[in-house]
Amino acid sequence: MPLALDPSTVKRGLSAHAAIGLIGGALLYLVCLSGTVLVLYEEWQRFEQPAAPEMSEISPSAVQRAVQAVMAREEGPTAHLYVHFPSQDLPRTTISTDTQAVHIGADGAIAMPEENAWSEFLYGLHYTLNLPTLIGITIVGALGVMIAALAVSGVIAHPKIFRDAFRLRSRNKSGVGLADWHNRLSVWTLPFSVAIALTGAIIGLASVAAYGIAAAKYDGDTEAVFASLFGDEPEADAAPAALPDVTAAMRYMEREYPKIAPSYIVLHDPGTAGQHVQIIGVPDRRLIFGEYYEFTAGGVFTGTVGLDDGSLGQQAAASTYNLHFGNYGGLVVKLAYIVFGLALTAICATGTYIWLGKRRRRGIVEPRLAAMWSALVWGAPAALVLTLAARFAIGNSAPFTAIFWIALALAIGVAGLRAGSAKLEATPKQVPTG
Repeated sequence: MPLALDPSTVKRGLSAHAAIGLIGGALLYLVCLSGTVLVLYEEWQRFEQPAAPEMSEISPSAVQRAVQAVMAREEGPTAHLYVHFPSQDLPRTTISTDTQAVHIGADGAIAMPEENAWSEFLYGLHYTLNLPTLIGITIVGALGVMIAALAVSGVIAHPKIFRDAFRLRSRNKSGVGLADWHNRLSVWTLPFSVAIALTGAIIGLASVAAYGIAAAKYDGDTEAVFASLFGDEPEADAAPAALPDVTAAMRYMEREYPKIAPSYIVLHDPGTAGQHVQIIGVPDRRLIFGEYYEFTAGGVFTGTVGLDDGSLGQQAAASTYNLHFGNYGGLVVKLAYIVFGLALTAICATGTYIWLGKRRRRGIVEPRLAAMWSALVWGAPAALVLTLAARFAIGNSAPFTAIFWIALALAIGVAGLRAGSAKLEATPKQVPTG
């Protein structure tokens, strides 16, 4: 016997179903929007802290002094110490450990704390949706798969999409004009969208994939999975020892690899007997983020991991990051990523508007959902601007994550309530008869 439900209950159920369907589209929109803004990650850091010392290069002896100065401020052991070398996009030297991050002057002296919390918030929004790392990055990876599926299915669903790549019909009440813009932008950005989606999916689902590979091939050891790509670490030895000879390692790179631009130095377990040094060097005209050059604590070169000239799998894995984030080719490539990123963001926004329009033409009117979607589309950029304003009004310690999500939730909630109230006021009241 079919279950009998009140028509208003059924309607509310349909609205709830549609709202749940919008969540996926909303997350896609937020990831695309934040990713577009994040293209200027280095520039945002300079904007946040303009007084930090800048330089085109720093000497090996200055780096050694800086490492010693930073480690002297450490109250306990640190697993890693990172030295970021000046680059064209971010001409600053910074050192970070498990407990601190500081800017370094050209002479190797500590200049000031690194204060780029807003840039890190933006990075976290795109990378993990500000959720715990494993959960957030997995969700974002799944969204990458969704974008790739939408791109492919969109082409299949519109067999004339390439033939009509430059055909734009006029705007009208049926929504044809909006659909045309959606389809044209999808065609024009198709290679970019697929590349971004696939690389995002690979980065986001790497941890989940590693668990599966580890279970099948490495007796459940996920570290062994990543070690096959990015190299393994020597066995730890916590016995105290003098700090590594960073100067010797850098001098070796200058002498033996003069065409390699170092981007980072990583000291693993510094100040212990098990410590070792890695220099990440960037080969010219390659997509890989860098090659790992391995050194002992005494600065003796022991080899490379193989990201530059190893297996195709290693080289492909090392190329994923730059291809996704646009960290190659300088400002021209960044501007192209911004333009294509804005187009992809617009595709996400218009897709939901088109879907709501189709429902409206079938007689399913959703004013509340439409209002909430518009609040998301315009509220998310406004919330980002609000967090940036908070960075300079409150400072580096401002609660950026809370400000963004609360502001966005309020915008969506208020829009939904107002649309619901307007709908009630517009509904004609029935006059009782009798």
